[in-house]
Amino acid sequence: MEFFLQLVVNGIVVGSIYALVALGFVLIYKASGILNLAQGEFLMVGAYIFFAIVDQFHVPLLPAFFLTLLFSFILGLLIERWILRPLIGEPIISVIMVTLGLASVLRALVQAFYGTDTRPFPEFFSQKPINLLGIPVATSYIGSFICVSLLVVLFSIFFKYTNTGIAMRATASDQQATMSMGISIKRIFAISWSIAAVVSAIGGILLGNIRGGIDGSLVFLGLKVIPVVILGGLDSILGAILGGLLIGVFENLAGGYLDPFFGGGVKEVAPFVMLVLILMIKPYGLFGTEEIERV
Repeated sequence: MEFFLQLVVNGIVVGSIYALVALGFVLIYKASGILNLAQGEFLMVGAYIFFAIVDQFHVPLLPAFFLTLLFSFILGLLIERWILRPLIGEPIISVIMVTLGLASVLRALVQAFYGTDTRPFPEFFSQKPINLLGIPVATSYIGSFICVSLLVVLFSIFFKYTNTGIAMRATASDQQATMSMGISIKRIFAISWSIAAVVSAIGGILLGNIRGGIDGSLVFLGLKVIPVVILGGLDSILGAILGGLLIGVFENLAGGYLDPFFGGGVKEVAPFVMLVLILMIKPYGLFGTEEIERV
């Protein structure tokens, strides 16, 4: 029973990080209708930027964290302005393919500077386990979960009470009506991409700390955001949060109980298996908006 509870607790923590990164994915989709296939690369770039600031420039951890967020925010702005804005009005498949190319470019740049070897990651939260209701849990897991929970609360307040957040919700609901109210759609798109880059960077830092090292495999952790958002519903923030937690717990249980029998690898495919099973029952995801077309 203790083993089961430990798997569930660890799964909830990792799933909460998936949910945070998925939040950025959903924001972009709700605001612009674009599926950002470079979300995993945003996560990897954020982790490597934090590593570089601490390791090469010897900046303390907390200032390095905020510098990484600033870098990611600017990166999101530049990508939206120089790469995606010129594609406004083009077929959506063209924009999606551009994000796929962007993913390849970001991955190649990281490998060009740092290679493919695993780099030891600065210890943001201690790896020392503590006893939580009789279950040994690493401090890094607890710290990561608290950080993600606080960020989700802050984002909820931002979307509900700030002018920018309300404008983003309005844009997601009806772009035509939003433009008629004098709200700049281009500005909302830019903010959406910046927030997506920031939350991905935070996810990369937290995952790098939990793993104790970073390498190119962070991209594949970021790719798990895709089944998370499809499972929850592409346009649902609540679905992204719940989907992240479900995927995190399910893959951890699969890794703990099934990997020993199959020689490994089950944990990696478990999110996609769960995705297929859920979509067979609910094609629009758990909280996705169903589209009804009248003929």
